[in-house]
Amino acid sequence: MFGGLALLLLCAGVCVVAVRSLSRPPQTEYASLLEGRSGFTTTLTRRETAGYPATEPPAALFRLEQYRSPAGELAAYVSPPPGDGKKHAAMIWVFGGFDNSIGETAWEPASPDNDQSASAFREAGIIMMYPSFRGGNMNPGHIEAFYGEVDDLIAAADHLATKDYVDPQRIYLGGHSTGGTLVMLTAAATDRFRAVFAFGPVDDVAGYGPDVLPFDPWNDRELSLRNPIQWLHAMNSPVFVLEGTSGNTSCLRSMRRASTNPRLHFHEVRGADHFSILAPVTGLLAEKIRQDTGSTCNIQLTDEEISRRFQAAR
Repeated sequence: MFGGLALLLLCAGVCVVAVRSLSRPPQTEYASLLEGRSGFTTTLTRRETAGYPATEPPAALFRLEQYRSPAGELAAYVSPPPGDGKKHAAMIWVFGGFDNSIGETAWEPASPDNDQSASAFREAGIIMMYPSFRGGNMNPGHIEAFYGEVDDLIAAADHLATKDYVDPQRIYLGGHSTGGTLVMLTAAATDRFRAVFAFGPVDDVAGYGPDVLPFDPWNDRELSLRNPIQWLHAMNSPVFVLEGTSGNTSCLRSMRRASTNPRLHFHEVRGADHFSILAPVTGLLAEKIRQDTGSTCNIQLTDEEISRRFQAAR
Protein backbone atom coordinates (compact mmCIF):
# COMPACT_ATOMS: atom_id res chain seq x y z
CA MET A 1 0.00 0.00 0.00
CA PHE A 2 2.67 2.48 1.05
CA GLY A 3 5.05 1.76 -1.82
CA GLY A 4 2.42 2.08 -4.54
CA LEU A 5 1.03 5.34 -3.16
CA ALA A 6 4.48 6.81 -2.76
CA LEU A 7 5.46 5.87 -6.30
CA LEU A 8 2.30 7.42 -7.75
CA LEU A 9 2.77 10.68 -5.90
CA LEU A 10 6.48 10.83 -6.60
CA CYS A 11 5.89 10.51 -10.32
CA ALA A 12 3.27 13.22 -10.15
CA GLY A 13 5.65 15.48 -8.27
CA VAL A 14 8.44 15.00 -10.78
CA CYS A 15 6.18 15.87 -13.72
CA VAL A 16 4.85 19.04 -12.08
CA VAL A 17 8.19 20.26 -10.82
CA ALA A 18 9.81 19.78 -14.20
CA VAL A 19 7.68 22.58 -15.63
CA ARG A 20 7.66 24.86 -12.59
CA SER A 21 10.83 25.50 -10.62
CA LEU A 22 10.84 28.96 -9.09
CA SER A 23 13.84 30.84 -7.72
CA ARG A 24 12.84 32.77 -4.63
CA PRO A 25 15.12 35.09 -2.64
CA PRO A 26 17.01 33.48 0.26
CA GLN A 27 15.97 34.26 3.83
CA THR A 28 19.40 35.72 4.58
CA GLU A 29 18.17 37.70 7.58
CA TYR A 30 17.87 34.41 9.50
CA ALA A 31 20.76 32.20 10.50
CA SER A 32 18.67 29.02 10.52
CA LEU A 33 15.29 27.74 9.46
CA LEU A 34 14.19 27.40 13.10
CA GLU A 35 15.08 31.05 13.68
CA GLY A 36 13.04 32.01 10.63
CA ARG A 37 10.07 30.03 11.94
CA SER A 38 10.19 31.60 15.41
CA GLY A 39 6.82 33.08 16.33
CA PHE A 40 5.10 31.66 13.25
CA THR A 41 2.40 28.96 13.28
CA THR A 42 1.51 27.23 10.06
CA THR A 43 -2.15 27.28 9.00
CA LEU A 44 -3.44 24.12 7.37
CA THR A 45 -6.18 24.40 4.77
CA ARG A 46 -7.16 20.79 5.39
CA ARG A 47 -6.40 18.26 8.12
CA GLU A 48 -5.17 15.01 6.68
CA THR A 49 -3.97 11.76 8.22
CA ALA A 50 -2.90 8.48 6.66
CA GLY A 51 -5.03 6.35 8.97
CA TYR A 52 -3.36 2.95 8.61
CA PRO A 53 -0.87 1.24 10.93
CA ALA A 54 2.79 0.67 10.21
CA THR A 55 3.34 -2.94 9.12
CA GLU A 56 5.17 -5.10 11.63
CA PRO A 57 8.69 -5.55 10.22
CA PRO A 58 10.79 -8.73 10.07
CA ALA A 59 12.21 -9.13 13.58
CA ALA A 60 15.69 -9.93 12.28
CA LEU A 61 15.84 -6.60 10.44
CA PHE A 62 13.93 -3.98 12.43
CA ARG A 63 11.96 -3.18 15.52
CA LEU A 64 8.79 -1.13 15.36
CA GLU A 65 9.34 1.58 17.96
CA GLN A 66 7.78 4.84 19.07
CA TYR A 67 9.80 8.04 19.28
CA ARG A 68 8.63 11.19 21.01
CA SER A 69 8.28 14.35 18.94
CA PRO A 70 6.47 17.65 19.59
CA ALA A 71 3.45 16.02 17.89
CA GLY A 72 3.44 13.01 20.23
CA GLU A 73 4.57 9.39 19.92
CA LEU A 74 5.40 8.50 16.30
CA ALA A 75 6.21 5.15 14.70
CA ALA A 76 9.64 4.22 13.37
CA TYR A 77 11.57 1.18 12.20
CA VAL A 78 14.95 0.87 13.93
CA SER A 79 17.70 -1.72 13.49
CA PRO A 80 18.08 -4.05 16.48
CA PRO A 81 21.34 -4.09 18.48
CA PRO A 82 24.13 -5.88 16.59
CA GLY A 83 25.24 -7.48 19.84
CA ASP A 84 28.93 -6.73 19.37
CA GLY A 85 29.26 -4.11 22.11
CA LYS A 86 30.34 -1.43 19.60
CA LYS A 87 28.92 1.93 18.64
CA HIS A 88 27.97 2.09 14.98
CA ALA A 89 27.32 4.71 12.35
CA ALA A 90 23.61 5.24 11.72
CA MET A 91 21.46 6.47 8.85
CA ILE A 92 18.01 8.04 9.21
CA TRP A 93 16.26 7.55 5.88
CA VAL A 94 13.14 9.40 4.73
CA PHE A 95 10.93 7.87 2.04
CA GLY A 96 9.28 9.85 -0.71
CA GLY A 97 5.53 10.44 -0.89
CA PHE A 98 3.15 12.71 0.94
CA ASP A 99 1.49 10.51 3.54
CA ASN A 100 4.26 10.69 6.20
CA SER A 101 4.09 6.92 6.69
CA ILE A 102 6.38 3.91 6.80
CA GLY A 103 5.77 0.40 5.52
CA GLU A 104 7.15 -2.58 3.64
CA THR A 105 9.30 -0.41 1.37
CA ALA A 106 11.96 -0.54 4.11
CA TRP A 107 12.64 -4.25 3.53
CA GLU A 108 10.82 -5.59 0.49
CA PRO A 109 13.08 -6.65 -2.42
CA ALA A 110 12.92 -4.18 -5.28
CA SER A 111 14.22 -3.77 -8.80
CA PRO A 112 17.66 -2.13 -9.01
CA ASP A 113 16.01 0.48 -11.26
CA ASN A 114 13.65 1.55 -8.47
CA ASP A 115 14.92 0.47 -5.06
CA GLN A 116 13.69 3.06 -2.57
CA SER A 117 14.57 0.94 0.48
CA ALA A 118 18.09 2.34 0.98
CA SER A 119 18.97 -1.22 2.01
CA ALA A 120 22.59 -0.73 0.89
CA PHE A 121 23.25 1.04 4.17
CA ARG A 122 21.83 -1.81 6.26
CA GLU A 123 23.74 -4.38 4.22
CA ALA A 124 26.95 -2.45 4.95
CA GLY A 125 26.37 -2.77 8.71
CA ILE A 126 25.01 0.75 9.23
CA ILE A 127 22.23 1.12 11.79
CA MET A 128 18.98 2.23 10.14
CA MET A 129 16.03 4.28 11.29
CA TYR A 130 12.99 4.93 9.11
CA PRO A 131 10.77 7.47 10.91
CA SER A 132 7.16 8.22 10.15
CA PHE A 133 5.89 11.71 10.87
CA ARG A 134 2.88 13.54 12.27
CA GLY A 135 -0.34 12.46 10.60
CA GLY A 136 1.31 9.40 9.08
CA ASN A 137 0.27 5.81 9.82
CA MET A 138 -1.81 5.99 13.03
CA ASN A 139 0.26 8.87 14.44
CA PRO A 140 -1.16 11.91 16.23
CA GLY A 141 -1.29 15.26 14.46
CA HIS A 142 -1.88 16.11 10.83
CA ILE A 143 0.28 16.13 7.74
CA GLU A 144 1.94 19.55 7.41
CA ALA A 145 4.07 18.97 4.30
CA PHE A 146 7.63 20.07 5.13
CA TYR A 147 6.88 22.10 8.28
CA GLY A 148 6.31 20.24 11.56
CA GLU A 149 7.95 17.21 9.96
CA VAL A 150 11.28 19.01 10.38
CA ASP A 151 10.75 18.98 14.15
CA ASP A 152 9.79 15.30 14.01
CA LEU A 153 12.97 14.46 12.13
CA ILE A 154 15.13 16.24 14.68
CA ALA A 155 13.31 14.31 17.42
CA ALA A 156 14.01 11.07 15.53
CA ALA A 157 17.73 11.84 15.72
CA ASP A 158 17.41 12.47 19.46
CA HIS A 159 15.77 9.07 19.84
CA LEU A 160 18.42 7.27 17.79
CA ALA A 161 21.26 8.95 19.68
CA THR A 162 20.09 7.33 22.94
CA LYS A 163 20.82 3.83 21.61
CA ASP A 164 23.94 2.38 23.24
CA TYR A 165 24.93 0.77 19.93
CA VAL A 166 24.77 4.04 17.95
CA ASP A 167 27.63 6.53 17.75
CA PRO A 168 25.84 9.86 18.30
CA GLN A 169 28.60 11.67 16.42
CA ARG A 170 28.05 9.54 13.31
CA ILE A 171 24.35 9.92 12.59
CA TYR A 172 23.69 10.64 8.92
CA LEU A 173 20.50 11.77 7.24
CA GLY A 174 19.20 10.82 3.81
CA GLY A 175 16.01 10.94 1.80
CA HIS A 176 14.51 10.57 -1.65
CA SER A 177 12.21 12.90 -3.60
CA THR A 178 9.91 14.59 -1.07
CA GLY A 179 12.14 12.92 1.52
CA GLY A 180 15.11 14.64 -0.10
CA THR A 181 13.32 17.96 0.16
CA LEU A 182 12.58 17.36 3.84
CA VAL A 183 16.16 16.40 4.73
CA MET A 184 17.47 19.58 3.11
CA LEU A 185 15.10 21.67 5.23
CA THR A 186 16.20 19.75 8.32
CA ALA A 187 19.83 20.47 7.45
CA ALA A 188 18.89 24.17 7.47
CA ALA A 189 17.40 23.77 10.95
CA THR A 190 20.17 21.84 12.74
CA ASP A 191 23.81 20.84 12.32
CA ARG A 192 23.51 17.65 14.38
CA PHE A 193 23.85 15.34 11.34
CA ARG A 194 27.33 14.35 10.26
CA ALA A 195 26.32 14.58 6.60
CA VAL A 196 23.06 14.84 4.67
CA PHE A 197 22.21 13.13 1.36
CA ALA A 198 19.25 14.49 -0.61
CA PHE A 199 18.18 12.53 -3.68
CA GLY A 200 15.90 14.35 -6.12
CA PRO A 201 14.66 17.22 -3.92
CA VAL A 202 12.86 20.25 -5.25
CA ASP A 203 13.93 23.85 -4.80
CA ASP A 204 10.42 25.29 -4.44
CA VAL A 205 7.67 23.08 -3.01
CA ALA A 206 4.94 25.11 -4.77
CA GLY A 207 5.79 22.96 -7.77
CA TYR A 208 4.22 19.93 -6.10
CA GLY A 209 0.84 21.60 -6.55
CA PRO A 210 -2.08 22.40 -4.23
CA ASP A 211 -3.60 18.92 -4.55
CA VAL A 212 -0.93 17.48 -2.24
CA LEU A 213 -0.06 20.56 -0.15
CA PRO A 214 -2.32 21.04 2.92
CA PHE A 215 -1.52 24.76 3.21
CA ASP A 216 -2.01 27.79 1.00
CA PRO A 217 0.87 27.59 -1.52
CA TRP A 218 0.22 31.20 -2.57
CA ASN A 219 0.97 32.43 0.97
CA ASP A 220 4.56 33.63 0.70
CA ARG A 221 5.31 33.14 4.39
CA GLU A 222 4.00 29.57 4.43
CA LEU A 223 5.96 28.78 1.31
CA SER A 224 9.23 30.48 2.20
CA LEU A 225 9.53 28.38 5.37
CA ARG A 226 9.28 25.20 3.28
CA ASN A 227 11.49 26.03 0.28
CA PRO A 228 15.03 24.59 0.37
CA ILE A 229 16.35 27.18 -2.08
CA GLN A 230 15.67 29.95 0.43
CA TRP A 231 17.70 28.26 3.18
CA LEU A 232 20.83 27.03 1.44
CA HIS A 233 22.95 29.49 3.40
CA ALA A 234 21.77 27.99 6.71
CA MET A 235 23.01 24.43 6.07
CA ASN A 236 26.02 23.84 8.29
CA SER A 237 26.53 20.10 7.77
CA PRO A 238 27.94 18.71 4.52
CA VAL A 239 24.94 18.33 2.20
CA PHE A 240 25.11 16.27 -0.99
CA VAL A 241 22.30 16.87 -3.50
CA LEU A 242 22.04 14.13 -6.12
CA GLU A 243 19.79 13.49 -9.10
CA GLY A 244 19.82 11.64 -12.39
CA THR A 245 20.00 13.68 -15.57
CA SER A 246 16.57 12.29 -16.50
CA GLY A 247 15.11 13.39 -13.16
CA ASN A 248 14.62 16.67 -11.30
CA THR A 249 17.77 18.28 -12.67
CA SER A 250 16.10 21.67 -13.16
CA CYS A 251 15.65 21.89 -9.39
CA LEU A 252 19.20 20.75 -8.66
CA ARG A 253 20.63 23.27 -11.10
CA SER A 254 18.50 26.07 -9.69
CA MET A 255 19.86 25.42 -6.19
CA ARG A 256 23.41 25.03 -7.47
CA ARG A 257 23.21 28.44 -9.15
CA ALA A 258 21.78 30.03 -6.01
CA SER A 259 24.20 28.46 -3.54
CA THR A 260 27.25 30.25 -2.17
CA ASN A 261 27.60 27.72 0.65
CA PRO A 262 30.77 25.60 0.34
CA ARG A 263 29.17 22.83 2.42
CA LEU A 264 26.70 22.07 -0.38
CA HIS A 265 27.70 19.68 -3.16
CA PHE A 266 25.59 19.04 -6.26
CA HIS A 267 25.94 15.95 -8.44
CA GLU A 268 24.09 14.98 -11.62
CA VAL A 269 24.34 11.33 -12.61
CA ARG A 270 24.34 10.94 -16.38
CA GLY A 271 21.96 8.28 -17.64
CA ALA A 272 20.14 7.91 -14.32
CA ASP A 273 16.60 8.96 -13.55
CA HIS A 274 14.75 9.91 -10.36
CA PHE A 275 14.69 6.25 -9.23
CA SER A 276 17.54 4.35 -10.91
CA ILE A 277 20.08 6.60 -9.20
CA LEU A 278 19.24 5.17 -5.78
CA ALA A 279 20.60 1.62 -5.61
CA PRO A 280 24.11 2.19 -7.01
CA VAL A 281 24.71 5.56 -5.36
CA THR A 282 23.46 4.52 -1.91
CA GLY A 283 25.85 1.59 -2.21
CA LEU A 284 28.71 4.01 -2.86
CA LEU A 285 27.64 6.21 0.04
CA ALA A 286 27.49 3.23 2.36
CA GLU A 287 31.15 2.52 1.59
CA LYS A 288 32.03 6.18 2.22
CA ILE A 289 30.23 6.14 5.57
CA ARG A 290 32.05 2.98 6.69
CA GLN A 291 35.34 4.77 6.01
CA ASP A 292 34.27 8.04 7.65
CA THR A 293 35.64 7.36 11.13
CA GLY A 294 37.55 10.54 11.95
CA SER A 295 36.60 13.31 14.33
CA THR A 296 34.82 15.20 11.54
CA CYS A 297 33.16 14.13 8.31
CA ASN A 298 35.65 13.41 5.53
CA ILE A 299 33.22 12.20 2.86
CA GLN A 300 33.96 13.48 -0.61
CA LEU A 301 32.27 12.61 -3.89
CA THR A 302 33.18 13.27 -7.49
CA ASP A 303 30.94 13.12 -10.54
CA GLU A 304 33.39 10.64 -12.08
CA GLU A 305 33.22 8.06 -9.30
CA ILE A 306 29.45 8.34 -9.05
CA SER A 307 29.14 7.84 -12.82
CA ARG A 308 31.46 4.82 -12.70
CA ARG A 309 29.39 3.23 -9.95
CA PHE A 310 26.15 3.85 -11.83
CA GLN A 311 27.50 2.50 -15.12
CA ALA A 312 28.92 -0.58 -13.41
CA ALA A 313 25.46 -1.37 -12.06
CA ARG A 314 23.80 -1.25 -15.50
